[in-house]
Amino acid sequence: MILAAIATLIWLYLYFLHGHFWHSGPELLPARPVTAPAVDIVIPARDEVETIGAAIASLLAQDYPAPFRVILVDDGSTDGTAVRAAEAAGSDPRFLLVSGATKPAGWSGKLWALDQGVARSGAELLLFTDADITHDPRHLATLVARMGTPERGARLDMVSEMVRLNCESRAERALIPAFVYFFQMLYPFARVNDPLSATAAAAGGTVLIRRAALERIGGIAAMRGALIDDVTLARLVKRGGAIFLGHSGLARSIRPYPHLADTRAMIARTAFTQLRYSAALLALTLIGLALVWLVPPLAVIFGGGWSFVLGLVAYLLAVLSYRPTLRRYGVSGFWSLALPGIALVYMEATIASALRHWRGTGAQWKRRDYGAGP
Repeated sequence: MILAAIATLIWLYLYFLHGHFWHSGPELLPARPVTAPAVDIVIPARDEVETIGAAIASLLAQDYPAPFRVILVDDGSTDGTAVRAAEAAGSDPRFLLVSGATKPAGWSGKLWALDQGVARSGAELLLFTDADITHDPRHLATLVARMGTPERGARLDMVSEMVRLNCESRAERALIPAFVYFFQMLYPFARVNDPLSATAAAAGGTVLIRRAALERIGGIAAMRGALIDDVTLARLVKRGGAIFLGHSGLARSIRPYPHLADTRAMIARTAFTQLRYSAALLALTLIGLALVWLVPPLAVIFGGGWSFVLGLVAYLLAVLSYRPTLRRYGVSGFWSLALPGIALVYMEATIASALRHWRGTGAQWKRRDYGAGP
């Protein structure tokens, strides 16, 4: 009964006091900026031939009332990414293709590519976006409009969005909404957006940042080796300015994760990095996840009396908290009943991430070791 009581107390806190993370908001609605500064859009790309054409075409089609450019940094692709991007851009003078230089030691590949793109830019605002994301024509204007709207009286230095992830296959329906849900739990958006809160996070698929703010923190070089670069950037920026994180209905990832193994690999790639390669943090995390996700259903199935009641309360709060995220992705609410099993997949992937690190193998991503060491 003690474990069931602890789990229930945790869920009462999470549901009622943890920044209302489960509301799955806010979402940026289409808007036009009052003032429209010039924007440079920087895309780091490595072997993205299947998605880069659609991404470039959608960016060049933006309905934005001021000059903007699309700067693609090809980071050593071998699959024709640069050719496909150039074909999509045609003769549009707003498109610039940069062939990336060899990555120096100590840099992550993505950040080295971003740094080279920033070096070729000059606009007041910079939009960092991924090569697998397509954008509604209203998206850039909406992001700039949000940047120009103070958050609780504070001028924003950065606006980021959790873009809509691909959620078509059975494996995606099982695990992708949970990925977004767990991210919201880890970084409640309401706290991220509160200038008085220390919580900071961003979603790397869409990051609009003021050049002055990027220069204030020391540029991309200030986080050159970060593997979870979006959260690192948010933390650096929020130390001296306000940031905003929301959900996007105007941008979506077109990268598929058709099989369970695909999503599991995505989780394992950075899970242990998130825990700062700490065995102690790994142990505490697994204990916490077991209390939150496994104790309630086990108390319902095997407990009696107060253990059953407390387990049922905790389990129902978990189920209810997951429903808004499932609705956002158009997935049946019945998947909320499977949260304990879904959590087990995430726990196993986290353990696998740690084992790869300890074996010195890390994870592979685009022909590079990713997360093999601090």
